[in-house]
Amino acid sequence: MRNNISALFLIVAVAPPALSQSLLEDFGRSEPFHEQIRWIRLESGVRGLVIAPAGLTHERRLLIVYATPNGNTLEQTLGCGPAPERDWRFDIQHVAAQVRRLREIDRERDVILAVVQAPRLSWPAFRSDEPQAGAIIGGLVASLAEQCSADRIVLACHSGGGSFLWGYMNEFDAIPESIERIVFLDANYSYSDQERHGEKLLAWLDGDSARRLVVVAYDDREITYNGKKVVGPDGGTYRATERMLARFGRDLQLAERDHDPFRHVTAKEGQVQFFIHPNPDNKILHTALVGEMNGLVHALTIGTEHEEKWGRFGGPRAYTDWIQPEPFAEPKEPLLQVPPDTPQVRLDLPPRPGDAPTGSQFVEQVADLSLDAREAAVLREITRGNLPDFLRQLKPIALAAGDDAGASHLAVCFVTPDYLAVGTDDDFFRFPLTPRTAMAIADALDCTLMTPRIADAVQAAADLKLEPRPLTEDRESVATFYRHHQLIEEQRNHKPLGLLVSGIKKDIVWTNRLQEKPRKVAIYGWHYPDGRPIQPLYVGHWDRYVDYSHGLRLVANTMFVDGRKDRLPDILKDEDLCGLITSEGPVDVKQLRQSADWNR
Repeated sequence: MRNNISALFLIVAVAPPALSQSLLEDFGRSEPFHEQIRWIRLESGVRGLVIAPAGLTHERRLLIVYATPNGNTLEQTLGCGPAPERDWRFDIQHVAAQVRRLREIDRERDVILAVVQAPRLSWPAFRSDEPQAGAIIGGLVASLAEQCSADRIVLACHSGGGSFLWGYMNEFDAIPESIERIVFLDANYSYSDQERHGEKLLAWLDGDSARRLVVVAYDDREITYNGKKVVGPDGGTYRATERMLARFGRDLQLAERDHDPFRHVTAKEGQVQFFIHPNPDNKILHTALVGEMNGLVHALTIGTEHEEKWGRFGGPRAYTDWIQPEPFAEPKEPLLQVPPDTPQVRLDLPPRPGDAPTGSQFVEQVADLSLDAREAAVLREITRGNLPDFLRQLKPIALAAGDDAGASHLAVCFVTPDYLAVGTDDDFFRFPLTPRTAMAIADALDCTLMTPRIADAVQAAADLKLEPRPLTEDRESVATFYRHHQLIEEQRNHKPLGLLVSGIKKDIVWTNRLQEKPRKVAIYGWHYPDGRPIQPLYVGHWDRYVDYSHGLRLVANTMFVDGRKDRLPDILKDEDLCGLITSEGPVDVKQLRQSADWNR
């Protein structure tokens, strides 16, 4: 299996197979605008959709990579028509419709759009959580261009999507020559002289007079929402724009004029274009700049022969004929089936003692104990059999992968249907634990921890997919642990115990990143019903941190690979088979435990 950085850039096609020679590889047809599309997912959790004309007729191809704003899915960013009970975010940006309007007037090349979405719907959070974020972003842009055979690239973004662009620039000493245009649509918050953003942009602009930098912003210093200012004393795109102009003004002659209602600043014979809305009514124009005011198509055409041939910057919408009636919908991958002859696997535990406390009684017993004392109590109760009956029968999960020789393999692993709990079926308590105690329990039951790949497979196969219910106060208290357990039970709403449940906790997982982060806990997951994890793989908390959202779902060490009984830790180490249960290459659990130093 792959065990290098290139694995981070793997593009997984889930579109239908190509239907004609005019389609790109692994693209499928899409109506109503005669397009071809390809869905992508990276192992880091980044997802995207590439949209190209169905008939590619030109030698020249332009790829527009558009990074989604915070809190918006790529489907919402692409846009569609409004409908009853449809989220309002589908009708505000219309990136797909604006690009279709561009195609209508740009007849010299094929225009391809790729919209990319971060895990947790936040590029700033992705860059904070993912140590290799810059490499992933840089590799993704290069991979997309190669897949589409695009000779020129536009990088565009809105809101927190600006972090995608800054992450891209930070990855290179110089902005690559393939970048034709850079567009910030109220998205330049993180501009930094310290990170040499201004120097890189100026050097890039000097390299080719056809290059363009377009920044659209508005005066957001005094805007309020629910009576509170939206941006802090040093934040917002207005202040970031002024920092950029101050930096450029040291090297360039800036010219200023009106472009009603915008303040328009240019430099380098139009290569640099800033549009700042004065916002006299103190409105929130954040998204209006993109959709209602035609911000994207304006930014893509200014300085070209197509400038304002499509309509007017500032509105009204110039792309309504190109809005699709329904949103794009990512097809679901077929769920793997567990072979019917797969044996059952149960936890090897003694019967529950008659004097053992129920879940609610156990809460009272441990509520005021120290971390060490309460975890010792959990370990004692579980290993003596104080576990609900419904958790003892494990659920089979099917996984498939290919090896480097091209052979396909099918595996079945076994997981608890829910997260570890103390008590009876009628009165139990899901109890968050540190990794040290989690492994002590796992060892006693011939089990181990999850991996992110297994966690994703559990979510896909789940019988009951619940909506995450985050809490914000006293996250580390037993009272909050129990309150969250009660919220889950309210959601479960008396559905049968023993169903495979997802969407209720983050998993404690194995990852090779623990080698770099000793004395840390690795957590992942807490999936939404559509499969998106709230928590990307994270190793930032020290190993004695545990809050209400953490959970221990046990995975049996016994598993089956191609019908043969095997041991999960051995498969994790196997270079050819590890891809069945991890996306990181071989994982040596014994070595990780030594590196993590949980037993100090």
